[in-house]
Order: sequence, then structure tokens, then C-alpha cells
Amino acid sequence: MPDPPDYSESLLSRINLATSKPPVSTNSQLKKLLEDVRAFISASTSPQLQSNGQQQPPLSKKRKLEHVNDQSPTLDQADTIADVSFSIPQRKKLKLSLGRNPEQGSIKACNPSTNETEFGITWRNIEHCVCVPVPEKAQPQWNFCIFPKEGGGDEQILFTIPGGNVKGDTIHSDTQFSPDESYKDVVMRMMNQRLKRKISEPNEKEFVSQVAQAYRKGEKAVHAKAFRGSKDGKPIFHLKISFASIPRFHNCSGRCILDTLQFRHFLSSPFRLTSLGRETGYLFLLSSGIVWGFKKPLAFFPFHAITSISYTSVLQRTFNLNITTSSSPFSSSSSKPPSSPNTTDAEIEFSMIDQADFAGIDAYVRRHHLQDASMAEQRRAKKLNVNGIKGAADDDDGGDGA
Repeated sequence: MPDPPDYSESLLSRINLATSKPPVSTNSQLKKLLEDVRAFISASTSPQLQSNGQQQPPLSKKRKLEHVNDQSPTLDQADTIADVSFSIPQRKKLKLSLGRNPEQGSIKACNPSTNETEFGITWRNIEHCVCVPVPEKAQPQWNFCIFPKEGGGDEQILFTIPGGNVKGDTIHSDTQFSPDESYKDVVMRMMNQRLKRKISEPNEKEFVSQVAQAYRKGEKAVHAKAFRGSKDGKPIFHLKISFASIPRFHNCSGRCILDTLQFRHFLSSPFRLTSLGRETGYLFLLSSGIVWGFKKPLAFFPFHAITSISYTSVLQRTFNLNITTSSSPFSSSSSKPPSSPNTTDAEIEFSMIDQADFAGIDAYVRRHHLQDASMAEQRRAKKLNVNGIKGAADDDDGGDGA
């Protein structure tokens, strides 16, 4: 490609000389003129010209659109973490992007190949964020649960961070961190710099489970395993019965008769109980509220939204925990206090909690002055005159007629 033309020389005068009759310019001059005109047109339509005279490559259409309406943080505007496992709203491995501007920035999950945003939420639309350990894992992992503000239309986000130290160039950030620092500490520090409300974590002073853990036996568990509630008044448990495995015998007539005692023992086996809709989860009792996860949707019960807590079906090995709340804990966390008008209380049941955790949960409820409604009027047994005194109704009728 020829050198850029001398823009101080008038191309118009040179064109007039070349088109005059008789022509003044020679063939070599005409060739040089055409090359200069072509270079001039190319330079005038180019978006930018570097100081050294070399033409910059034109921006792609996608890049131009990003400049027009740039709401997603680019690499120079955000800290990024590669290979992050997301579970909600999508189960996928994506790149985590943490915008550096607390007001206009956002947290996003980006496709590692195309850098396109899959989903995200702005920092100012986050109501609560918690970081809890992942139960029943051989290697330590941490779940970050993000709860959006009510009415914003944003989805909950759940992603998992490994428990080890930062390795390689996984994290791209201007934030200084030491190689001995863990993934969890780095992510929490970067997010707390942008969030208005700090991330909540479990504390052994709040609750420690007394149930023996199958994994990482040396660590104390800060969760209680529970099944989430009932659906439309129906229990979430059902029995998977294989009739071929039920003890039976035949009488003299050839009819199959079940052994009653053995059948009762079969039904009493706890491992026969299974949940409907995969509602098995874990309760975390935090200093800011109660979290249930990790099935979609997550649930967060802030203290100001909890109307009362009660215990039901307290048996020798298990019990149920019922939380009455002034707002739905599954869609998003409500900022309305319990005393707000036009609110309908909803009761969420968490069943089959191990009896070993009853004392710790009850101490947590009392410590935070959550109302215990176990002995409320609506939970008392109803008095039904099923075996009433015979003839009492007839005597009343006779008395009225006298």
C-alpha cells in the first residue's frame, strides 16, 4: 500500500490539470494522482487514524453496539474469575465478572468463549448475599447465594467457589492478593467492596449441628438437614414400596396373606421415605436470618419478616420446624416489616430434622427473640365429641321441649 498522500497539496488543482485540454500531466503523474485520491478517500472514511499515519482496523458491529449501550463490564471495568460453577438460574460453568462500579456495575456470568453475558444482576439490586459451606462434600466448597430485591424482576444466583488457594491466572483483577489467600476470601473481599450490605456467613456461636458428619469428620457442621414443607396441605413424602420384597405367606386356600408384624416393620424403616419434587435441602441459621438451599428456588427468611416459629411432630428422632413469614421467601427477600398492612402470612414447613439439633435450633430462636408459636390456639388439638355420653343429646332435646 502506498504512503499516505500529502494533504497540504491541493488534490483539486492536480485533478484540474489532469483533465485540462490539452492534458498537462504525464502518465506517471496521473498514476500517482489516482493513488493519492484512493488513499485520501480511504483515510477520510476510516474511523480513526493513528498518529504515525497508519490506519487502524475498523471496529466490528458488535463492538460498536457495545459502545452505544454498554451496560456489561468489559475486562478493564471488571474483575473476572474463570471456570466458576453456577447452579441457579443455570447449571453451567461460566466466567464470573464483578463490575468495579458499585452504583452502575453488576455481577454477571459470561460465556468463556464468546464473552457474552448469560445472566446477571446489578449491585444495587441485590438485597442479601450469603456464603455458606457446601455440605456432604469430600473437598471444601463454598456456595454464594444472591437474593435480589423484590419487584426488580431479577433471578436468584447461586455459584460455587472451591475451598483451596488461588492457583494460576484464574483470577484477573487489579485487587492485590497473596498466593496463600483462598478463593473464598478473595471473592468475598471483592464483593464486599461493592455491596451495600456485607455478605453473611455461618458462625459457630449461632448454630453448630450435633449430628455426626459423614464427610470431613474433623469439621463442625453449621447446617441442619431438612425437607422443605408440604404442598397444598399434602405431605411431601411418599413410600416407594416394592411388593415383591414384602414378606408374605399363603393360607390353605392359596390366597396371599401379608404378615402384619413384618409389614409394619417394613413401613417403619426410615430409608423407605423419599421426597416429592426433590425437596431435600439444608437450613443455615445465620446472624441475619435463616437460609434454606440449595434446590431452586432458594429461601431466605430475614428476622424482620419472620412472624413466628413453631415446632410440630416432635418425635423421638425427628421434628418439624414451621416458619411463618410476612412475605414469600422464595421469590425474593422483602423489605417490608411484619407489621406492614396488606400482608398475608405464609407458613413454610421444614420436616424430618434430626432431634439432635433441636436444642441448638431452639437456642437460636430464643437468642434472636423469634416468637415461638408451638402452643398457639390453631395448633391445639380439636375436641371432637366422637365418644360422647350416650343419651346426652336426647336429654337436651327433652329439656328444651318441656
